[in-house]
Parts: sequence; C-alpha cells; structure tokens
Amino acid sequence: MANNVFDLAELRKLIDEQAAPPGPPEETPVEHEALTFPPVTLADDAELARAVPQVPLVADAVRLAGWTGTRPVTPEGLPTEADAAAAAAELGLGPSRLRLVWIVAVNTGLLQILGGRASRGPLPQRLTVEATLEFWDGVVMDVLDRADEGLTGSAVVDGHLAEMLATIYSVRSGVAVANLARGILQSHEVACAPGETGMRRMAADLPGELLQALSLLAYCGVVEQTAAGRTALTPLGVWAIRRDLLREGHDAPTSAEVEVFADLTAADLVDALVSGSATQSAVAGWLERRPPEEAARELIAIAAEGTAGRRGAVGAVLEELGPEAESPLREALDLPLMRRYAASWLHIRDLDAPPLSPEDHTWIAVDSLAALMHLSGHAADRLDTPEPREDLIRLVAEMPSVGHPDTVAVLDMLARAHGDEAVVKAARKAAMKARSFAH
Repeated sequence: MANNVFDLAELRKLIDEQAAPPGPPEETPVEHEALTFPPVTLADDAELARAVPQVPLVADAVRLAGWTGTRPVTPEGLPTEADAAAAAAELGLGPSRLRLVWIVAVNTGLLQILGGRASRGPLPQRLTVEATLEFWDGVVMDVLDRADEGLTGSAVVDGHLAEMLATIYSVRSGVAVANLARGILQSHEVACAPGETGMRRMAADLPGELLQALSLLAYCGVVEQTAAGRTALTPLGVWAIRRDLLREGHDAPTSAEVEVFADLTAADLVDALVSGSATQSAVAGWLERRPPEEAARELIAIAAEGTAGRRGAVGAVLEELGPEAESPLREALDLPLMRRYAASWLHIRDLDAPPLSPEDHTWIAVDSLAALMHLSGHAADRLDTPEPREDLIRLVAEMPSVGHPDTVAVLDMLARAHGDEAVVKAARKAAMKARSFAH
C-alpha cells in the first residue's frame, strides 16, 4: 500500500469485491477491474439512427424476417434444415452468417417464435430515434454475446474480442492489424501459457483469422477500415461499444461530459471527485487547461488543509503529472499532512527526496483507508485487505502510535467490516489503545 500511496483503486476494488459473503467457487462472479477510457465524440443521435438500417447485418435481418413469413422452427428455435438452405441461397449468406442473422432477427423482435413457428414480429413501421438506437444496442449485444459460442471462427479472437474492441475504441485514428494481432498474442500468452510450439502455431494462424474476424465485424457495422489502412470503429461502433463499456462498469465519457469539468477551480474539481460526480477521466481535460506547476500548487494547498478524502482525490490528480511539477511537490515536503505524499511522489519519479520511515508508511496506510471511507461511503459489511494476515495485524498494531487524526475511525471500520476474526480482534484492541492516546 505504501509503495503506491496515491492509488486507492485497489482498496476501493477490495471493498466492492467483498461486499457479499463468499459463495462456492462456481457461483462467485469474476470481477473485472474498472478502466478509464479516453473521451470520445459521438455522432448526432439522428444521424446514427439513420445509419442503422444501412448496416449489412441489420439489412439482412430485415430481409430474412420478410422472407420467413410464417414457418416452422426446430425445438431450438432455429429454421429447419430445408428452410435454412433455402434462406441462405435466397439471401446469399453462408451457414454461420445465416445463423447470426437469424439470432439477431429473433432477439430484436424482427421475428417472433410462438408455438413452434416463426413469424414477423409486431414492430412498428417507423421507430423513433431513441427506439432505433436501443434496437442497435440490442444488435451489438447479440453479436458480442456470440463470442462465447464462436462468433468469428477463431477461438483466440473470440476469447479476446472485448479486449480488442476496447483497444480500437481507445485509438480513434485506428489500429494496424499487425498491432492488434501482436496484442492478442501477448495477452493470450500471459493468460493461457500455451507454450512455445502453441505460440508459433498461433502466430502463424492468427493474421488470417483476425482478417476474417474483422470482415465479420465490418459486416456487423462495428468496425471499418480507415484511409490509412487501419481498423477503427464506425460511428455506430463507437456508440455501441461505449454503451457496452458503461454496462461493464468502466469509465467511458464523452468529450462533452469531460468538458464541463475542464474550467472548474481546483477546489471544485476535488469536490466533484470526492462526491463521485466527476471520474478520473475528467482529470486529463482539467490538467490540459493549466500549467503543471500551477495545477500542482493549487491542489497541494487543498490537500494540505483538507480531509483524507480530499488528499486521496488530489493524489489521484497529482499522479498524472510528471517531473515538470517537481517544484511545488518539493515545497510540499514542508507541509505536515503532505510531506509523506510529496516524498513518495518524488521517489517514484526518481527525483531526490528524503526517505520515508516505517512510521511514515503506516501513516500513509491509515490515510489511504480513511480516504476510502470519504470517497466510497461506508465500508461494506465485510472488508479484506491485500496484505497477508500477519502483516495486516502488525500494521494494525502500529496504527495508534503514528498520530493520524482518523486512526480510530479506520480501526473501527476494520473491526466492524473485516472478514478475518484475528484482524477484527487486533483492530478492536488497537482502537482502544488509540482512544487512550487521544485522552
């Protein structure tokens, strides 16, 4: 904790992950780290809605619904073998694409299945802009959901599809196919450790598989090729992938959402970060509007007189600044509530700074937990921390002696919320000691 004194993400993630009692391993949901994506400019809603019917996948789903009329379906809700062959020939679709088009048509209501028969859905002749975009959102969700069952014909691409689309989303100018392939290979090697032979085979097969996958995603209206030969999201793709990122809990703002924070005072920005009305994505736009030294000096003045929550928010902003902000951080070494943070900031950037004592690290640990209480509200019913049990118990025992004003509150939180009874007992004992020190 002390080595990354400004970053409360791990502590915040910790409380979120432990909010519910643990269940059996197969019932425990996989937690994904919340990421911050660069702001994007969305096309006008009406313009996007007009583009939806032009997406080849959507156009084929409409054609398929019209061709189907009323026909029997299999117990799985799919067209019969004879009807599938006839539809593929009529619409010029291969079997895998026909299956995808059918699923999209059914899931979006273009087709409805009742009593073992498929028929045209009861959609109105004209949809509003809002309804059209919701329809499009459903189309893309159907496409992405198919990755678990084999969307692109490549198990490797399907396994990294969400990651690949997030990468393309982050680079509006587009990403070279070779870079996409390299990123997928690196991620797969780390996640799956396929071995040297497996990696060689995969490296040989992936470029062709990736081109095929990108062709399918272009058919689905999500990606396109730029004039420079790179792969980028279409305007509809940007809109839909952003919706998906938001559903996954990521910070994916629009340029307009970030712009409203750019001209705030430092105090107003910090308050917005503490309250949660601004996210970390607002920080970059705010910093772009002011010189690094000026920004750092204003932020430090707020943190030096504020609560642990404000220090946590300020720290998150200061982490975005490089050595050009050295002067105000060096001045902060003389401020009692900021000297430890300033020393750590300088050390991390390989700048000369006084060493931090073990007591300083303990103080920072208390301050980080206190900041978490301010930034995230009350702790969850259970609280675990990254430190091994023995290290945490030792840290808890040291807390009363470092003189942090929030020590009692932090120890009470650990005593109330931690899932390890040994840690709970140590926190209660330390809290009694801290109270005696206060009198």
